[in-house]
Amino acid sequence: MTTLTAALLDPILASDPAGPRITWYDDATGARIELSAITLANWAAKTANMIRDEFGVLPGGRVSVLLPAHWQSAAVLLGAWWAGTEVVLDADPGADLALVTPDRLDEVDEVAEVAALSLDAFGRPVPDLPPGVTDYATNVRLHGDQFRPSGAPDAALDGRTVADVLAAAKESASRSGITGTDRVLSSRDWTTVDELVDGLLAALVVGASLVQVSNPDPAAIERRIESEKVTARLDA
Repeated sequence: MTTLTAALLDPILASDPAGPRITWYDDATGARIELSAITLANWAAKTANMIRDEFGVLPGGRVSVLLPAHWQSAAVLLGAWWAGTEVVLDADPGADLALVTPDRLDEVDEVAEVAALSLDAFGRPVPDLPPGVTDYATNVRLHGDQFRPSGAPDAALDGRTVADVLAAAKESASRSGITGTDRVLSSRDWTTVDELVDGLLAALVVGASLVQVSNPDPAAIERRIESEKVTARLDA
């Protein structure tokens, strides 16, 4: 049984490892980060190693992910799936681990292990974290950028199997007309299963390149379409 991350990334790593895979903008700050498939896989591997080795979450464990659409969120999701865990997109008190932004810490106070993400473009840690909460940016760097999975769960995303999620992503890509040659501009959220499938996984499953924009500035859209050579759009 393969992991969802392997199913999504292995074909891209084989065909276009160095091309842009996720380009993230924050129009509120002017930040821009671009990741190739290799770089994205390295971040996912570091996250998977952290989930398994630092937090002791084994295949079949559950990981709550309460994060916005962001390149680091993509690394967290792919890392969790690579580690063989099931991702849930709510504050599940029965989860083995939660990865959250600081403003949502109070939602996961019953989860055994918690890591907080500042989502800072330069990797700055979260200041003044309460005792027992791990800073993701600080700790993930300590882990290796290669990962060997030891198993895959029956469920990958809120009770859906790997096969279910892949089928939904392929159907979404077909519905939106996205192909592997597209450069896709999106400002969609990833907070529900449907949003995550439509806004991230549909692009990855067909090998498209995603330009994800946070806090989009309408005045910048046409300029970005031209500069990023956008060929498809997923409007919010």
